[in-house]
Amino acid sequence: MTTFPEFHKYDGLGLAELVRTKKISPVELVEEAISRIEAHNPKINAVIYKMYAQARKAAQGELPDGPFKGVPFLLKDMHATVEGIPTSSGTRMLKDVPQPHDSEIVRRYRAAGVVLLGKTNVPEFSLLPYTEPEAFGPTNNPWDLTRTVGGSSGGSAAAVAARLVPLAGGADGGGSIRIPASCCGVFGLKPTRGRTPTGPDVGDIWRGFAQEHVLTRSVRDSAAMLDAIAGPDVGAPYWASAPARPYLQEVTAEPGRLRIAFTSHPFMGHNVHEDCQKGLDVTVRLLEGLGHELVEAAPEIDQEAFAIAFLTMIAAETRDTIDWAAGLAGRKTRYADFEIGTSALALLGQAFSAGSYAKALNYLLASARGVGRFFENYDVLLTPTLAQPPILTGSMQPSGAQRFMIGLVGRLNTAWLLNALGVIKPLANQTFDFMPYTPVFNVTGQPAMSVPLYWNEAGLPIGMQFVGHFGDEAALFRLAGQLERAQPWADRTPTAYL
Repeated sequence: MTTFPEFHKYDGLGLAELVRTKKISPVELVEEAISRIEAHNPKINAVIYKMYAQARKAAQGELPDGPFKGVPFLLKDMHATVEGIPTSSGTRMLKDVPQPHDSEIVRRYRAAGVVLLGKTNVPEFSLLPYTEPEAFGPTNNPWDLTRTVGGSSGGSAAAVAARLVPLAGGADGGGSIRIPASCCGVFGLKPTRGRTPTGPDVGDIWRGFAQEHVLTRSVRDSAAMLDAIAGPDVGAPYWASAPARPYLQEVTAEPGRLRIAFTSHPFMGHNVHEDCQKGLDVTVRLLEGLGHELVEAAPEIDQEAFAIAFLTMIAAETRDTIDWAAGLAGRKTRYADFEIGTSALALLGQAFSAGSYAKALNYLLASARGVGRFFENYDVLLTPTLAQPPILTGSMQPSGAQRFMIGLVGRLNTAWLLNALGVIKPLANQTFDFMPYTPVFNVTGQPAMSVPLYWNEAGLPIGMQFVGHFGDEAALFRLAGQLERAQPWADRTPTAYL
């Protein structure tokens, strides 16, 4: 039973203002969000852990006087740990393993005033650009239940798109905020490397390629939350320099005339769907109409070398991750305990030498230098966020033959055969054909955002990616605020969830 039917009309700061002016209470907001989750989550499967008792208790108590005081919030079920609640990371092995303490970013979310309602679905260990874990089942896109929500922050993006909550936690190691933001028609910004905390249990995530933040319906919510959570925590190995002023102030500031490079040429992968090209063309015209200078140009990336190096890094990290998960669960590492794709990456990671891993990482970081030189001539780079509209759920899963070969290799423990049999390369190509644009900027550490500026004729959202200079989220927020005023998207909601 809905208690506040206008809930979907407000972003997080809007709801917090209602709380501040006593027009509604945190308890009423929590009950409304719970009723929405109960009504719609069976269709979309975005929320996998429900923390209703804790949320009701928090809403009835004294909440921190932060910018989002009383606002219902969902956490991505990866890295963001809550004391006493499992962080499954999308794997069966950790479904019932409670965490000993809150992570630092959860502490900062709480300090911002949000009320934690639960945790959202992710692919196993957040490795994939689609959210279809065997442990919890797929999350369905609110715009079309047969389509992917992207990944890995897919549950969070779906929850925001369906207006279960106005904002939700995410993390981005290869596009995992931007990809689902594009698929679900919401706003998602990946901060600069070192902008948000990763402690106390992790020094950095994927050698600093991954950053945590939020997915939102409005630009200002993203800016205000980054103001609340940014900055180093104890023992941080590095951090980004503080901005000159709050990011929230940037959203309403004019960006000035920017020199914006744009391209649809994929940095990895091969082809770009015509709908994504149309979205780029429309966005270029919009930006020109706003007075910006648009130049067709792109940094030079050796597609194959970059993709191999990136895959090498992820495979090595995955091998370590499955050992960590097994240790946390008090079990021995067995490939059969994990999904077939995870096992394949871990097997590949086991086959690589330490020298191969170091070579791959050094290549990626050297490539980042070249991208940095490209940005000396431009303020922003524009690309489609993805090379395809939201694809059909299940369409990127390994085929029966591929699953059989990976399983056989796992039983034989002969990881080198994966390369010899050509099993991994087709799966990698399929993945990068879907997401050719996002991983480069995890490697460079630059801030990048997906902005929901285009819907195709089928009514599916197609995001546009904007990349800024290292450490300059402020410029992206100014541009995003201008785009939001010129072409608003917040009221564009799947009608079933109003």
